[in-house]
Formats: sequence, structure tokens, C-alpha cells
Amino acid sequence: MDIVKIGLLGCGVVGSGVVKQLLRNQDEIAMNTGCRFEIKRILVRDLNKQRSLDLPREIFTDQAEDILNDPEIQIVVELMGGIEPAKNYILAAFAKGKNVVTANKDVLAAHGQEIFAAAAEYEKDIRFEASVAGGIPIIQPLKESLAGNRIKRVLGIVNGTTNYILTKMSMEGKDFAEALTEAQELGYAEADPSADVDGLDAARKIAILASIAFRTRVSFDQVYVEGIRNISTLDIAYAKELGYTIKLLGVAQEVDGEVDVRVHPVLIPDRHPLASVNDVYNAVFVEGDAVGQTMFFGPGAGEFPTASSVVGDIMAVGKHVRLGITGRLTGCTCYYHKHIRSIGRLNCSYYLRLLVQDQPGVLAKIAGVLAEHQVSIASVLQKRTLAHLAEIVIVTHQVIEADFRAAMAEIRDLPPVDKVDSVIRVESGE
Repeated sequence: MDIVKIGLLGCGVVGSGVVKQLLRNQDEIAMNTGCRFEIKRILVRDLNKQRSLDLPREIFTDQAEDILNDPEIQIVVELMGGIEPAKNYILAAFAKGKNVVTANKDVLAAHGQEIFAAAAEYEKDIRFEASVAGGIPIIQPLKESLAGNRIKRVLGIVNGTTNYILTKMSMEGKDFAEALTEAQELGYAEADPSADVDGLDAARKIAILASIAFRTRVSFDQVYVEGIRNISTLDIAYAKELGYTIKLLGVAQEVDGEVDVRVHPVLIPDRHPLASVNDVYNAVFVEGDAVGQTMFFGPGAGEFPTASSVVGDIMAVGKHVRLGITGRLTGCTCYYHKHIRSIGRLNCSYYLRLLVQDQPGVLAKIAGVLAEHQVSIASVLQKRTLAHLAEIVIVTHQVIEADFRAAMAEIRDLPPVDKVDSVIRVESGE
């Protein structure tokens, strides 16, 4: 049986999971692929760190060149994260005639075109299933199983930390700060949670999914992003009353030949499948012209869920190595150059919560300004009264975002309007 030697760049949580998975399932993996995988070297920062891995100490190195320059290593598995030095290591691996498996959303979302061009130049495989939704298979289904579809839309809960926070706020009434602290204590959120709660992590993932779904290059800096820091328990309660759940969604859809790609909080109807995805779970909802609507659900992170996707990619590349066909069956599918649609051209409904003077005629003034900008009201709730102030919740019909923003700029300046507390987009669920 052929031996395929691999080198790991990084041995953190995911890297350790990959090692354990390869070792404990090695017989099944060998029967499936027709080859055995041998871990030859692993790049780590600290050679003296104690690790619960059944491997000899000489396998570990703190020099990337020991992997990149080793002619026996045929697959480099990059699990470092971040852009540098990971990007340079990936490019060097291709130049040295090695195939690459990576879980690195950061480098793919920012430099995917360069990475895929290098893979093509050197005729090597690049696989990255774990870069988007941990253990959920979504990259290969989009690239292969659903390739015969014209994808209409992709909606994704692709960040477990924010989904956990919103779940705790919804189900237990915790405020944002309290739910975030709990997520940090459980290890779901970093000490600096900005990448998660500000939507940046989800934006990188939806950029990758949009690139595959619509066969055009979408980079991280082209994604419109809002996070969840301003979502309050009041918004969640009022959304429930209106029949909605608040989720942080990555959204990608094709509109008139352009790609609309964004990340922001959304009121999604309770009947929508994504509304019931809770805690740290992820889900990706895909709509195609042939398949209709389908959803991929599961753990979006963690040692073994992510390792599951990485090992699956290693096995796929190993089969190609054994058959001598690397670089022929994988590669970039971004052969269109579609324009990225600006957020101002978005057409959707909006939820807004305001504090206004508790006096006659205020709602009529607000409705008048909205009407002047082609914004019609679908529903109104009058909620709490605070001293001389009243809280009003409005949901609009669909409107062009630029018109809505112009209306809100005037509304904020109306003398009876004390404060606009919240503005959240509404997903129709159709």
C-alpha cells in the first residue's frame, strides 16, 4: 500500500484533533483511500510544550523549512490561521511541489485568487473544507454536488460565538455583555471577541461561499459588515412578538447579474429553518434553481468537528497523489467577473425602535417622512412609556436601502424624536 507523507503547519486545537483522527482511524482511512498517511513533521511554536499526542518528540520542529524543503512530504496541512506567515508557507509549499490542505479562512478570503493561481501554476491540489463551517460539509457540495444548479441565494449562520450569544439573550433574557462573558468563560469567545461579535469572522466565510456559489471572486474587503454589539434584549423580545428571531447572517445572492454579499443582524421569520439553529451550531441555507431549498447543519467549530473536514480533505488529496492526478480535479471556479452590489441598492424591510415625545401627532410626522422617501409602514407597536417618552417599534415594507437611510437621517433630526435605538434588516423568508 502506498505511503503518503504529510507535514502539519500548526498543532493547536484543530491540529491536535487532526493528528488524533488520523491515528485512531488509520485502518479505515487506508481502506478508503488505498494509501496510508504518515505524519512526518509538525511545525510548532514551542518545542518544550507538553502535548497529549502519541508521537515521538523528533516529529516536532520549530522551523517551517523542515517541512517545506522535505522532498518526501507530499501534503502540507496549514492550520496556523491568520494571513502571515501562513500565506507565504502555502505559496512556498506549491513551489516545492506539495499539495495543500488548509482551514484558513483569513488567507483565502483576502488572497484566494493568488492562492488558487499558484495551485494552478504548479498543478497541485488546494482543499479548504474546514475554512467555513467547521465540520459541516459545504465547500465540496457547492463545488460539486450542486454545481449543476444556478445558485440563487446563500444564507449562513457561520459564527458559533455570536449564535450562542443571541441564543442566550433570546432564551434566557441575558443582555449582550452577560452572554458574551459566559461565552468567554466556556471558551466559545476569545478575550478579544471583536472578530466574532463585529461580524468579521462571518464576513470572511461568506466571501468564500459567495465566490464558490456565484463563480466570481469575492474578497473580504467587499463584504458589507455589521456586528451584534447593539442588539438588545428589547429587540429580541419585540422580534418574538412580531414572529421573528434575530440572527447574525451571512447573506449572498445574485441580483440582476450582480452579487449582493453582506453580514449583519437579521429578523428572520420563526418559520424559517435557520430560526431554530441555536447555541454554537452553524447552518448554511442554499437555494438553487434545480435543488430548490436545502440546508446544511452541524457544529461549526471545535477540535474534532473541524478535524473531520481537514482529514476528509487529506484523504481526497491522498487519493489524487496515489493516482497521480493532483491539480487536475480541483482548482478555482471563479471564472466570472461579477460586480459587487452596493449596500445602498439593497431592497428589504426594516425594523426600527425609537424613543419619541409622548404627545399627539409624533407618529404621523414620522410616517410622513417615511412616505416622502417611498417607505411604507407594515406594522407599528407602541411599547413602553418612560417619563415623557414613548417607545415605538415600526416594521416597514420592502424599500431601497438608500431611500430608507435618507428617511432615517431626517427622522433622527425631528424635534419629537429623542433617540433611534435600533435599526435591523428583516429577511422575508421567501
